[in-house]
Amino acid sequence: MDITITPAAQKFMRRMVRFGGDGMTGFRLLVSPGGCSGLASEFTVEVAPPAGDVALEMDGFKLFLPAQSRLLLQGATVDFADTPTESGLTFRNVAGAGSCSSTASAPTAPALATVDVASIGRQRRS
Repeated sequence: MDITITPAAQKFMRRMVRFGGDGMTGFRLLVSPGGCSGLASEFTVEVAPPAGDVALEMDGFKLFLPAQSRLLLQGATVDFADTPTESGLTFRNVAGAGSCSSTASAPTAPALATVDVASIGRQRRS
């Protein structure tokens, strides 16, 4: 899979897994078409990858990606931004993404999508 996860994004994802509670082992990123930038996204902390997800391991860190997310993120860079104008995961060089920002408060680089930290969900699996 051709996807780049920056150290800042990995740090954020690891932190969410750690704060997710006992038994949580991976960060699941669900990306779908939508929004001004071409992508809408959400994430959860999971015990194991749901059926159909692929688990990518990077230095002991697990990222769970559903099939649709893998297709949309092919060739993309996942980063984490914490600036006055944006906070959360960002996606750069997304195939087919538009040229506008997904944040209403200030413009950002073309082909950029963000997911706000406050949108985190937590799901436990038995």
